[in-house]
Amino acid sequence: MIRMCRSIGATAVLALLIDATTAASSVAVTCSSTLSASYAAPSVADGYVARLVATGLNKPRGILFDNDDQLLIVESGVGISALTINDDADEAGCLSASVKKRVLTDSTLNHGIQLSLDGKTLYASSASTAYSWAYDSKDQTNTSEPTTLVENMSGTDHTTRTLLLPKHAPGLLVVCRGSTSNIDTQALDIDTGHSQIKAYNITNATGPYDYTRDGLLLGWGLRNEVGIAEEPITGGIYGVENSVDEMTRQGKDIHQNNPGEELNFLGYLNGTESSNQGRNFGYPSCFSAWNVTDIPDFSGKVGEQFAIGNLNSTVNDTTCSEANRQAPRLVFQAHMAPLDILFNPAGTAAWVSFHGSWNRDEPVGYKVSVISFANGEPVEPSDSQTAAIDILANEDNSKCPDHCFRPVCLAFDSKGRLFMSSDATGEIYAILRADGMPTSGVGSNATGTIPASNGTGTTTSPSASTSSSVAGGVHVTKDIAGMSALAFLFAAVAFVV
Repeated sequence: MIRMCRSIGATAVLALLIDATTAASSVAVTCSSTLSASYAAPSVADGYVARLVATGLNKPRGILFDNDDQLLIVESGVGISALTINDDADEAGCLSASVKKRVLTDSTLNHGIQLSLDGKTLYASSASTAYSWAYDSKDQTNTSEPTTLVENMSGTDHTTRTLLLPKHAPGLLVVCRGSTSNIDTQALDIDTGHSQIKAYNITNATGPYDYTRDGLLLGWGLRNEVGIAEEPITGGIYGVENSVDEMTRQGKDIHQNNPGEELNFLGYLNGTESSNQGRNFGYPSCFSAWNVTDIPDFSGKVGEQFAIGNLNSTVNDTTCSEANRQAPRLVFQAHMAPLDILFNPAGTAAWVSFHGSWNRDEPVGYKVSVISFANGEPVEPSDSQTAAIDILANEDNSKCPDHCFRPVCLAFDSKGRLFMSSDATGEIYAILRADGMPTSGVGSNATGTIPASNGTGTTTSPSASTSSSVAGGVHVTKDIAGMSALAFLFAAVAFVV
């Protein structure tokens, strides 16, 4: 065998060297200027790399790229800022953020952000109101006073008002409103507007809509559907829900592993009919099972709904059956706190950010995962516990939440690279494919782009840490770890000669 290896000619070795160098140049293994986080470097799934692009932001929540590829960021309690993301001409795969510019100042803005298809109207939300402004992406400025679109959403506890402009239903604005407490009994009444998702016709609006009174109902009984997105091929609307804390049933504390967080299908806004649309999804009476063995007197399976509290003739699992409440399409481990869902353009994958737990002895979440989609829905069945495959995660969740990143929102740039905000650490990450191909290209019809699950949804491996530089008041990154193809080939050549 050694003789066969030694027989490789210089020409063949050179060819391999050139191929390996080309592959390595797609996404450089190391970058000359890097940022360092205050916590251990993240773990990244095989085939992916992570770049810490910016630090020093004020609770970055909603993010998106405008039509000139400027990253717009809701800095909660401050307003909206723009970052310029640069490619390093001399180091392939290396990124930096050069200029931070304030687009508008409004301390009430806290999460939601959208941009019209032509890039000329910017939308954002406070706890009580959804607004729009005229926007110029050439110099990242708003060019008008705010227009109030939807109001009367004030409340406590869950105060984000996520926005969505569905491309399959232009002229509509979708607005999510969560509950006002862990168990919000007002959500039992459809007329309160609590824990609901509605759509509003903003093309022909004659004045502000009242959230409680107006709008087209997509669903109610949705405790805190922070993340919402449109599946790009069919136009189906999906949301990810943060479920209840401190759960008990029949006097037993089952909150460690129940109820499951949810992926809900809410129907369509493009005229396609769906029995899901406008249904009651359960809250605050019914919740979805994750660990069925922990739930007393429950005979259902993962993803099916059950009642909480002390069961009796009026409070029982029959109330929560599919005939009476809409079950989720998928469930996730309890308390992972999904905050965003983002589809790739082909509809083959949905990316989900998990902000992380506070109500569990062993922290969970604190990661970004991907779910395979096909024909407008997840590939995995509704009782799957492995549908979400981890791509970016904290190395040690026992250090969380104080010493780790906390994913919030996701956005693709024009090159198909995925960006993630972390509010607790004031950071922006980029998630790239190691082969230099777009992150947006992964999915069920692209073999090998989503790692195989190990049975728990986890497939991560450690990446490298980072060091720091500053640009325009915002710290900038270029990082990642692992052995380059070039270094690997040199090791191989050393072996054979």
